[in-house]
Amino acid sequence: MFGSIIDVLDTIGVDVRTLEERVKAKGHLSTCQKFEVAFMLHLMRDVLGITNELNTSLQKKEQDIANAILLVEVAKRRLQKLKEGEWDSLIDKVSAFCVKYNILIPNFDDLYVNSGRSRRKVTDYTILHHYRVDIFFKIIDWQVQELNARFNKVTTNFLIGVAFLNPGDSFSG
Repeated sequence: MFGSIIDVLDTIGVDVRTLEERVKAKGHLSTCQKFEVAFMLHLMRDVLGITNELNTSLQKKEQDIANAILLVEVAKRRLQKLKEGEWDSLIDKVSAFCVKYNILIPNFDDLYVNSGRSRRKVTDYTILHHYRVDIFFKIIDWQVQELNARFNKVTTNFLIGVAFLNPGDSFSG
C-alpha cells in the first residue's frame, strides 16, 4: 500500500486549492520518503506481528489461563529472537523497500546527526548504532518490559492458581 499512499500524497500536492494544503501534502510526502520512516514501518510490522498474535489469542473467550501464560512466554521468546538474530534480515528488507521506492539509504558508518540538535553538536556514534541500539533494541526491550510488567511472576502465579479453581475441567481426564 505504500506506493498508493505516495501516489495519493503526490496527487494531493498537485490538485489542492490552497498553498497551505499543498505544503502540508508535500511535507508528508517528503517525510514518508525517508529511510527512518521505512525502517520504523518494517520494525513495527515485525514487532506488532508478534504481539498481535498474542493479543488476538488473549481475547478469545475459550482461551484458558495456562495457555495464555504460555503464549506470553512464546511472544517474549520471539521478541528476543528478533532482537538477537533478525537485525540483518530487517535491514535487507528495509533496503530492498528503499530501493523499490527510491528512498535514500544512509551510510551506516557515517556519524549520526540528530536533526533536532545543533549541527555543531555532532554525536560520537554511527548511524548504525542509532538504528540498531537506539531504535531496534530499545523498541524490542520496551515490548518485553511491558509484557514482563503485565505478566510478572506474582500475576502469573495468581492466574495459574485461579486456573486450578476452574471447575470446567474437573471431570476431564
